[in-house]
Amino acid sequence: MGTLKKLIKKYFQHFYFFYSHLGNRIFVIFFLSLLVGVMDGFGLAMFIPLLQMVDETNTHAAHNMGSLSFIPKFFEYINIPLNLVSVLVVIFIFFAIKGVLKFFEGYVRAILEQLFIRDIRKKNIVGLAGYSFNKFINADIGRIQNTFSGEVEKVKQAYRYYFMAVQYAVFTFVYISMAFLSNPQFAVMVVIGGGASSLLIQQLKKQTKFLSKKITSDSHLFQSLLIQKVAFFKYLKSTGLMNKYASKLLQNNKEMHKTQRKLGILAAVLGAIREPIAVMMVLLSILIEVKYFNQHLGVIIFTLLLFYRALISLTGMQNFFNLFFGSSGSLQNMSEFNAELQAGKEKDGHVVINHFQQTLELKAAGFSFEQTHILNHINLTINKNQTIAVVGESGSGKTTLINLITGLLSPTEGQVIIDGIDLETIRKSSFQTRIGYITQEAVIFNDTIFNNVSFWDEPNENNLKRFEEALKKAAIYDYVYSLPLKGDEMLGNNGINISGGQKQRISIARELYKEVDFLLMDEATSALDSETEKTIKDNIDRLHGKYTIIIVAHRLSTVKNADVIVLLQKGKIMATGNFESLLKHPLFEKMVQLQEF
Repeated sequence: MGTLKKLIKKYFQHFYFFYSHLGNRIFVIFFLSLLVGVMDGFGLAMFIPLLQMVDETNTHAAHNMGSLSFIPKFFEYINIPLNLVSVLVVIFIFFAIKGVLKFFEGYVRAILEQLFIRDIRKKNIVGLAGYSFNKFINADIGRIQNTFSGEVEKVKQAYRYYFMAVQYAVFTFVYISMAFLSNPQFAVMVVIGGGASSLLIQQLKKQTKFLSKKITSDSHLFQSLLIQKVAFFKYLKSTGLMNKYASKLLQNNKEMHKTQRKLGILAAVLGAIREPIAVMMVLLSILIEVKYFNQHLGVIIFTLLLFYRALISLTGMQNFFNLFFGSSGSLQNMSEFNAELQAGKEKDGHVVINHFQQTLELKAAGFSFEQTHILNHINLTINKNQTIAVVGESGSGKTTLINLITGLLSPTEGQVIIDGIDLETIRKSSFQTRIGYITQEAVIFNDTIFNNVSFWDEPNENNLKRFEEALKKAAIYDYVYSLPLKGDEMLGNNGINISGGQKQRISIARELYKEVDFLLMDEATSALDSETEKTIKDNIDRLHGKYTIIIVAHRLSTVKNADVIVLLQKGKIMATGNFESLLKHPLFEKMVQLQEF
């Protein structure tokens, strides 16, 4: 079974992509398409020969059916008289069965499409959720955004085109097979002619696949530029750079449309030349059969009728396959994206912790990125409900230290130990749910205050009580309940409807609502005015002793009351102690003097 999968993956990559998501259910579509084609083919086969059999003056009718002469014999075997009514009834029955099967085939294909897209989205969502933070910070955000949105829709289109093409391919196979049974010589000539014409079409298909990949690549870049335009809208607008940046977007958009236009031209060329070439081959075959092989025209006409249906199916197959190849770049991108998510999957332990009990320790912990040492031999103990501050110049390793503590990054040397257990053996999510994290740029979702704080919990009595308590602890209760809609007030995109200080306090309320053990503040007040900073500092001071608080700050005024201050320089701990004791250290004293503290 493993060998078969490898062969399918190697030689039928597109089929394997669909098979990897749908499994053996994919063969149901093939089977139903085959039944539809067979019913249509037999219904068609009876039109001319069996109607001729009813006409007693036509003594060569059975001969005209070639190897399909078993059909009238089957009528005799089951004692159905060959007359006009019986033949028409049987023809109707075949096409009625075909209609029923056609319905089930379309229904099954639609159901599997939903399962397929659901599985695609599930793998993307779960894969990104488990993606290593270290991999994520080096990822192409535009590509991630485009793959999650636009590329999923293109993959859905590719699914539809592929299986429509497969259905037409099955029909083509059925009609050609029946044509061979009726008149093998004529059928061989038509197939050879059709194969020759396909060589030209294959060259055009290669160009189509190339352009499809280019569109996917250009779409990634467009999404990346668009995300940055929205994120930096204020800066671009206020500095007069918006039009220049818009020109860059327009240039990328122009390139995409140029490629799409080329794809459209190729599709038009394929659509225009396909049928004339095929008809020319059929007409040449008829001429050769009649002039050089003295074949009866009646036999040829019946075979030609089958080939006419085969030609329609072949045209449909080539058309849908060409549309599929126009979207095939999205399949490759989706496969590569899923593979990258799996390759970058975060390593996780199995030990579950419910609460932080005593100490968090860093033992000779270090972190290096490629050849650059960012943290070196860090030894630090943080006790439960202690307030720790981490200070140092830019580039000293403060944020990296926080990333080690939270488990976002794994130390390249040494250990991070939680209550005596190595963090690498702990299930990260169980530890990280005990962490409240407030960053410099407050995280505000475009939703109500309640949903921002509760993270979309049900607004039942218990959760509303917790919501109000979190607002009070974050000193924003009075503001929220002065609003017309109170907790149901919308905050707008990135909290555009409220001030910076209010955003930070709502962020703090969210972390306190979670009932956390740790409260991490990474430069959480550095972008605020002095009055707002003082208000938030007072709020944090009131939480002293109730949480294990870790503060990263440039402004030393926010860490004055910390139990322990850790002074970092070039990835090393230079000193630890309270504010007064650290004043004796030259580096810390210099920082205090520069801030005129």
